[in-house]
Amino acid sequence: MASHRKSRPTGPRVAGIRTPALATAALTSVALLSQTANATPSDDRPTLEEVEKKVDDLYRQAGSATEKYNAAKEKTTKQRKKVDTLLDDVAQRTQKLNDAREELGSFASAQYRTGASVPETATLLLADSPQDYFDQNQLMNRLTGRQKTAVDDYVTQQSETMKKRREATESLETLTDSQTDLKTAKSTVQKKLATARELLSELTAEEKARLAAIERKKQEEAERKAAELAKQQAAQEDAERKRREEAAQQQESGSGSSGTSGGTGSSDSSGSSTPGTSTGTKAEKAIAFARAQIGKPYVWGATGPGSYDCSGLTQAAWKAAGVTLPRVTYDQVNAGTTVSVSQAQPGDLVFFYDDISHVGLYIGDGMMIHAPKPGAYVREESIFYDGESSIYSVVRPG
Repeated sequence: MASHRKSRPTGPRVAGIRTPALATAALTSVALLSQTANATPSDDRPTLEEVEKKVDDLYRQAGSATEKYNAAKEKTTKQRKKVDTLLDDVAQRTQKLNDAREELGSFASAQYRTGASVPETATLLLADSPQDYFDQNQLMNRLTGRQKTAVDDYVTQQSETMKKRREATESLETLTDSQTDLKTAKSTVQKKLATARELLSELTAEEKARLAAIERKKQEEAERKAAELAKQQAAQEDAERKRREEAAQQQESGSGSSGTSGGTGSSDSSGSSTPGTSTGTKAEKAIAFARAQIGKPYVWGATGPGSYDCSGLTQAAWKAAGVTLPRVTYDQVNAGTTVSVSQAQPGDLVFFYDDISHVGLYIGDGMMIHAPKPGAYVREESIFYDGESSIYSVVRPG
């Protein structure tokens, strides 16, 4: 009986129904096409993490271009002043050259009127008496001497005027190059920021909320690292204070019988603390100024008082303390003594990224005041805001 049974059709079940191999292949193709159609838009669309990284990179690139813009602007300003000075100098020398030319012209006229080209003949013919001849001969001798001086002066003025004109021309060419660099840097900043704004504008409300959550998580991690650094620095300060106290006690016990030695020790202690106190006072003034700017907007290229970029803020803060810093980050990084992150003290400058495109003012406990980026405001933030590896160096202004 079993030999009369029909064989079961091969092929998988679909929704409980056995399908032949051909139908299975067709359904598989439809499914693949459907998956492909659904996957195409999402494949073209970057993930939220990719958008975040791209935006951060664009802001960093804009920051780097901002510092180039600041440098080009500073160079352009200085070059324009130099050109103006040279042009004023050329104008003054041209006037002197014209005066010298007029003086030569007056001598030529005098020669023509008196016949100075052949003085002996001219004076003999014009003289009505021996005394007249003598007076005219003396005049011609003086004219000849003054004429020589005038010629020498004219040649000198002409040479100096031509030299200054060449310098002015070269300075004008340099100014043109600086202005070109300025325009290029400005265009780069604007393009980077426009691209970042475009990327952010394409995010949905849900994606923006998720992005904000990612930022909060990064901030929490940065604050945790800042707290660790604060503890480390506090431990170092305690150890240093104990070391000083022990050294002072040993000095007092070693000079117990000598009243003058104790006084000397006190004087040394006071003297050694004076420089630190002075530096500390300046740092306090710089920090106080920076705190007063909190809440003001970041504007690239700005140096205050209504808005700042990163290096504009640090420059203004230390200027308030009586210390002049260069305008841009990659010059500010050389304007003091480099120390380790663990040795950072309030008032130090913290620089970021390999291209040294960002800087903040350290205020202690792993925190700083800085002008972060476009769309943000001057604020307090952990120096680890973009990860520990982003810190380039710490510099104590000298």
